[in-house]
Amino acid sequence: MLAPATARSACPKAPGGLPDAIAAVGCTIMAAMSAPSRRQFLQNVAVLGAPASAASSQAAGGPPNFIILFADDLGYGDLGCYGSPTIRTPNLDRMAEEGLRFTSFYAAASVCTPSRVGLLTGRYAVRAGQPNNTGPDTVGGLPLGEILLPQVLKARGYRTMIIGKWHLGFQPKEYLPTSRGFDAWFGLPYSNDMIPPWVKTTRPLRLYRDSEPVGELSDQSDLTPRYTEEALRFIRSSREQPFFLYLAYSMPHLPISVPEARRGRSRGGLYGDVIETLDWSVGEILRALKELGLDDRTMVLFTSDNGPWHNLPPRMLAKGVERWHTGSKGPLRGAKGTTYEGGFRVPGIIRWPGVVRPRQVCMDMVSTLDLFPTVVRAAGASMPKDRVYDGADLMPLLRDGKPSPRSRFYYFLGETLEAVREGPWKYRFARARSESGPAKEPPVAELFHLEWDPAELYNLYDRYRSEAERLAAAMKRFAEEVKAKLAT
Repeated sequence: MLAPATARSACPKAPGGLPDAIAAVGCTIMAAMSAPSRRQFLQNVAVLGAPASAASSQAAGGPPNFIILFADDLGYGDLGCYGSPTIRTPNLDRMAEEGLRFTSFYAAASVCTPSRVGLLTGRYAVRAGQPNNTGPDTVGGLPLGEILLPQVLKARGYRTMIIGKWHLGFQPKEYLPTSRGFDAWFGLPYSNDMIPPWVKTTRPLRLYRDSEPVGELSDQSDLTPRYTEEALRFIRSSREQPFFLYLAYSMPHLPISVPEARRGRSRGGLYGDVIETLDWSVGEILRALKELGLDDRTMVLFTSDNGPWHNLPPRMLAKGVERWHTGSKGPLRGAKGTTYEGGFRVPGIIRWPGVVRPRQVCMDMVSTLDLFPTVVRAAGASMPKDRVYDGADLMPLLRDGKPSPRSRFYYFLGETLEAVREGPWKYRFARARSESGPAKEPPVAELFHLEWDPAELYNLYDRYRSEAERLAAAMKRFAEEVKAKLAT
């Protein structure tokens, strides 16, 4: 559901379902083509389907660009446009005002690696074969047979770059991003806490440039500005060809830090300084797009890999890290590493002038899993046919205000499927958890109506038993399909 503009006028349709702008361009192109070329052109248009109409606003400017801005452990309530009472985020607030803000936007998982798997493959991490986090001593990573979004885009002539945290495997080098479809990389191979005193390892935290380390990271305070400089350099050097930029910020994952010049600015304390620095970064990127004339040709998404790390383990409370350095989940229950809403539901903002109308709020359920098919089709590429995808194309929603195509969302924790949402109903069957792991007590069945009770305070299992049983059966079938576990 979209608000306030709940109805959008459809594009004028040409014969065959194509918008007039594309049909006119197509007729001109085909007139100069040989018969075989005309057939190939028509096949390509058929592959584009709905995304082709998104391209109508940039028919003269070429394929659209895509930028994904991916925060790390940012909570649902950390931005001004999501209700933060103390943290100022004017650039993200303006991005939401100029585009579409989601209220039920779901990360693919509630921890780092599997969330990134879902984003870049369009598949639940358990299906893709990497449902758990990787670390400094991990050999391997996301299976090499998985097809990543940058690989599809690169085959379409896109220039691709990742800046920031990778976290899908770094040894051997076949697992690095430059072997997985990215032309370039500047950033970290895994989370910024995976060094002493927070993690027992002898491996230093190294910054990488493409496939080689370029130095140890001793000071994290300038990470966000450095990432931003890299992003601006990439955008400016890519203005003549379509590009895909994946900027995976290291912040606000603990330990948090900002440049000295930005300390003490926010009423939200150090955490507020960190989020306001991210907001500054977003503003710099949006400003560059406008200055370069790329505004209307570029889809920009801002979201987070999962919710805030409120349940952080004791190992993290060292070297100045405090529990209040972990942000806000807003009105939601749970946090990172749980299957309650606070772990999975995150801010989601899409800005795409000329395609996405401004001042829209969508309450329908969508996920980072949906970005793979959405971007692939908007770029004019074909979805691979040899595997099952868990995402759905959002272009009809983005362009025309149609309902979300997503009917269900499954909540995994590692290899275990713990919950499912369908419409407003969420069924959860899981053990209670503490910092040491699952409790010894048996799993508890819970049923929540997320529109009446977004905070998951009231278990309606006994009152609506038939809904719970229906969703439990759906969970069982899906667990069997993807070879996942259920709580026992």
